[in-house]
Amino acid sequence: MLCILLLMAAVVLFFVGRGRTSPGRWRLGAALSAVGGVLAGIFSCIHVVSAYEVGVPVTFGKVGSPLTSGIQFKSPFTEVTSFSTRPVDLDLNDKDVVEVRSSQGGVLYADVTIKWAVIPAKAVELYRLAGSAEGVQARLVLPDSREIIRNVFAKHTSEEGYASAREKIGTEIADSIKERLAPRGIDVTAVNLRNVRPSEQLQDQIDKKIQQEQATERSQEAARTAKAEAERKRIEAEGIARANEILEKSLSDKVLYNQCLEAYKEAAKANPVYAVPCGTDSNGTPVIVDGTKS
Repeated sequence: MLCILLLMAAVVLFFVGRGRTSPGRWRLGAALSAVGGVLAGIFSCIHVVSAYEVGVPVTFGKVGSPLTSGIQFKSPFTEVTSFSTRPVDLDLNDKDVVEVRSSQGGVLYADVTIKWAVIPAKAVELYRLAGSAEGVQARLVLPDSREIIRNVFAKHTSEEGYASAREKIGTEIADSIKERLAPRGIDVTAVNLRNVRPSEQLQDQIDKKIQQEQATERSQEAARTAKAEAERKRIEAEGIARANEILEKSLSDKVLYNQCLEAYKEAAKANPVYAVPCGTDSNGTPVIVDGTKS
């Protein structure tokens, strides 16, 4: 537009100057306007694509081939939309945290960081889908990532989501997001499942379950201890009964008589006694008489 206005001004000044007595100044103004119009036209045909960017030219609604970084020549009526090819971090936390549900219906909150970048060769497709770099994240990366995260968590239990299977879930999310966005021209370089925390209601259920499990373990341990003690006492009683049975069978009269003789011999070694080898009182108890006493 500036080029056209300057050229029109140059033409007007030239013809106005022809009717003047001193046309020099008018012609000079016309010449300067013409030069300015030409320069404006030249600059309008030049577009510089910055490093780590790709441009999508649009001329009267028709999308052209992507423009790589550097100086590019285009039509004055062509608009160029630039897309950055540098990786961009999409942080889903705080207000943007993803609320998910497990296969058991428990509510969890997942903090996820997604690193993505535009594939230069697919810039035209992204322009048709989103219209701008901001639109790529708002219309493609963000909604698709949220959907995939919810779908993956819905396949796992609450305990797997916040504890035992977090690494596995993170891998499933990364693979699914890459598979979904790659055909659209978005290269997902990393997906980091940074934190998963249960909701307050789910946390209360988890605490109650842990308390019940601990109480059950204590009851089972007490039962095992009581059973082991009962088994020990049974074995001990059986041993005593068996020993008494053997002792009862082995204590015959001859054995007792022989033990009596052995006792007399030991007593005689220590003190001078008068022994009655087979003497017994009325109760059948052997009698040892000290000879030093009357």
